[in-house]
Amino acid sequence: MNQPSYQIAQALAQAQAQGLARIDAQLLLLHVLARPDAGRAWLLAHDTDPLEPDTQARFATLCQRRLAGEPVAYLTGHKEFYGLPLQVDARVLDPRPDTETLVDWALMLALPQPAPRIVDLGTGSGAIALALQHQCPHAQVLAVDASEDALAVARANAGRLGLPVRFAWGNWLAGLDREAGGPFDLIVSNPPYIAADDPHLAALTHEPLQALASGADGLQDLRTIIRQAPDHLVAGGWLLLEHGHDQSAAVQALLVDRGFADVRSRDDLSGIARCTGGRWPG
Repeated sequence: MNQPSYQIAQALAQAQAQGLARIDAQLLLLHVLARPDAGRAWLLAHDTDPLEPDTQARFATLCQRRLAGEPVAYLTGHKEFYGLPLQVDARVLDPRPDTETLVDWALMLALPQPAPRIVDLGTGSGAIALALQHQCPHAQVLAVDASEDALAVARANAGRLGLPVRFAWGNWLAGLDREAGGPFDLIVSNPPYIAADDPHLAALTHEPLQALASGADGLQDLRTIIRQAPDHLVAGGWLLLEHGHDQSAAVQALLVDRGFADVRSRDDLSGIARCTGGRWPG
């Protein structure tokens, strides 16, 4: 039996009735209609347009996958970050808007410098490194990751965008030599920071665990980076780190204990202290 034909407005209403967020339903429908750049206003202007049965079926399948927790970015294959269209999949973390807070802070420090040397640790899709290179074209940006799969995604994004970010395999800063471009004026990272037994991980099973969890208290990788960073920073260079919503005090303490100065935190879009950094006095 043929499926009943739905109009765009009806398909979106049905998806919402099943529990899908309206914006997710809109993005998925634009994807199956091959109009990812048309915008949500286009759907409103065409709300009585009928959907072909195959389009309707593909939309329903994507809605079910989203309801099962799969990120919209994985379902559509792309995510915008800091104005850049990135290709993403399950090999890398889905870039979050709150991470743009880290980019804002890094740009404030980098833009006044004539040729800042920047390294992005745990680059994943390349989101942070590519945003910094795009906004600060006079910078020398290196992106590091311990996952060859992630580096493949990031390199592909850099190639599509025509941005001259360099890439290197590495376990944070361990093993990076002078040929990698250091010492650096700025080290940035959005490392894993969720405790291994955190119940929130159950809702993130579609994303790579190694990009999310970090030891019993979620601070294992942050400790490693803070310990390694001074050997790779110029005098006066900065280390900026993204972390969990309740970790700013702990990260500040780690930076102070390591000898960093001007230690401070910055709030994300929700007013939560999401990034913490400090200057290495040298």
